Amino acid sequence: MEIIMSITVGVLFMVGTYLLLSKSLLRVVISLILLSHGAHLLLLTLAGLQRGAPPLSSLDEAAYTDPLPQALILTAIVISFGVTSFLLVLAYRTYKEHKTDNLDQLRGSADE
Repeated sequence: MEIIMSITVGVLFMVGTYLLLSKSLLRVVISLILLSHGAHLLLLTLAGLQRGAPPLSSLDEAAYTDPLPQALILTAIVISFGVTSFLLVLAYRTYKEHKTDNLDQLRGSADE
């Protein structure tokens, strides 16, 4: 199972990096979303994909599932949602001001 998750993380990082190098502002925002999802899955995979009982539900259970990686990923999801919403508003505002989402044209208008 870890191999499948590792391949998925690699594909998400690969596609995110490819989109980050594009000229469209919307593709850059989507790439940051994919990179954050890849980081969340990487944290979960590195913590170990194990099956077991929830902690503190029964004291006689031998295998417990560690809740710390799940709590860290939940916090990271909330933070990435806030950053994504900010980036979408910033991209929309940039599009409304400059009438383009091409990053090369935005760089050219900043020089003037």
